Amino acid sequence: MERIKSKIGVSNIFRNQMFIPVAALMIIFLFNLIADPSFFKVTLGYNSAGDPLLSGYLITILDYGSELAILAIGMTLVTSASGGQDISVGAAIAIAGSVILRILCGSNSRSEELQAPIIVAFLAACVVAALFGAFNGVLVAIFKIQPMVATLILYTAGRSIAAWINNNELPIVNDVRFTYFGGIIPGIPIPVPFFIAAICVLIIFLVLKFTTLGLYTQAVGINERAAKLNGLNPVVIKILAFVILGLCVAVCGLIKTSRLSTINYSVIAKDIEMDAILAVALGGNALGGGKFNMWASILGAYVIQALTTTLYKFNVNSSALPAYKAVVVIILVVASAPVVREKVREIMKKFKSDNAVKEVA
Repeated sequence: MERIKSKIGVSNIFRNQMFIPVAALMIIFLFNLIADPSFFKVTLGYNSAGDPLLSGYLITILDYGSELAILAIGMTLVTSASGGQDISVGAAIAIAGSVILRILCGSNSRSEELQAPIIVAFLAACVVAALFGAFNGVLVAIFKIQPMVATLILYTAGRSIAAWINNNELPIVNDVRFTYFGGIIPGIPIPVPFFIAAICVLIIFLVLKFTTLGLYTQAVGINERAAKLNGLNPVVIKILAFVILGLCVAVCGLIKTSRLSTINYSVIAKDIEMDAILAVALGGNALGGGKFNMWASILGAYVIQALTTTLYKFNVNSSALPAYKAVVVIILVVASAPVVREKVREIMKKFKSDNAVKEVA
């Protein structure tokens, strides 16, 4: 009896959706522990302004992984509702960041003083990013265009739009307060993006707990026709998912531009859409839509950043990073394919039946 319970317990662990990202994170940490234990070293130093600052590879993962975790929230909802992914988030971040800088600098790209409060600039970026999200959502929900094809429009034109907003200039914000959102607040050594991500996670937790957004999103993703027959409006739900992703994009745009107090239209958030999609896949969520686990996606985002940080640590060329991540994507996509899953189920059933026969014998 105890042996049966033990087998059930182990089986449940492997079936748990959090198992994949947790196992991946443990493998990365184990590799670093063996290759170079200094990976886990965290030191307290001071920046150029004399403020305390924690540094180390783990802090880097928390810092830059937080941007990805915020994007993973919106990408998970879009994937669940539409059965596809938004590949325009990098370009949309460039647009949101450009809007923020335009409002803060005004007509003078080298203004010494802020021309508007930071909160006003951020809210304007939220509106713009949400509108672009709604545009993508309309193409997908109303015109029935496959999500990757629909978002290819903004992916192609987005960075040009971002440059056009600021007349192809590179505005610089000189107010130190703007740097807090992508750096640290004086006296607090932990990077602010981690706290911003924590707030976003708390908001989505409350939304999923006290509203039916998660249920409706999954219902539409599993069977849109059945959801419609049950009184749901798939068009509204899909557009809403893209709008939420747009708000996540605006938050990332604020963090990205705050880090440098300026923007590089062609480089900012480059290839981040691949990392966001990979975070969703690593979380064990079906890329074809339907059921999702938001917490697995968020953890998956930090796993991707841990992988990226590890590759940088071992001096892997930045141009080669997408190739390594592409291998992970291939493995995850193949592993989640219906044919592969069915084969695994057959093997597991056969294994269990063979064990049962041996126990009886």
